[in-house]
Amino acid sequence: MTTPPPAPLLAPAVLDVEASGFGRSSYPIEIGFVLPDGHTYCTLIRPEAHWTHWDAGAEATHHIARALLLTRGRAVQEVAQALNRQLQGQTVYSDGWANDYSWLGLLFDAAEMVPSFKLDNLRALLTDAQADQWHTIKTQISSERGPQRHRASADARLLQLTLLRLRNGAAAN
Repeated sequence: MTTPPPAPLLAPAVLDVEASGFGRSSYPIEIGFVLPDGHTYCTLIRPEAHWTHWDAGAEATHHIARALLLTRGRAVQEVAQALNRQLQGQTVYSDGWANDYSWLGLLFDAAEMVPSFKLDNLRALLTDAQADQWHTIKTQISSERGPQRHRASADARLLQLTLLRLRNGAAAN
């Protein structure tokens, strides 16, 4: 009698935040996530009137102009409600936990809401050996996927795929 191989581990929900820059005056401009079933969500965020910091270097990285946020971004209340509705009760993971936690806090404070989900550090899901391989595997998967827009949901999917490959081996893609 043979024992069947263990089922592949599912990936957790992964979230990524793009921001106006770094530091105390920065704020979220785009939030995206991918759920364990592969469903993705991404939205631009219209800056609050007092959110004025803008880093040209950050814009060069994410290719999102402030003018686009003002015309196509969604209100902070709308974004916070959408996140709470879709992520309710889940633990969602981020590779930039310290920054993403701060930016989510700023978003929810501006919306006068409380998150219905928990944000945790993606590193908590990795063994030391997996953490040592993280950047190599992430670069490998990025190369396999080909050119992708540097957007929050695409970045979240790359993080999720990297975690899956580290957990399940080369078959995860």
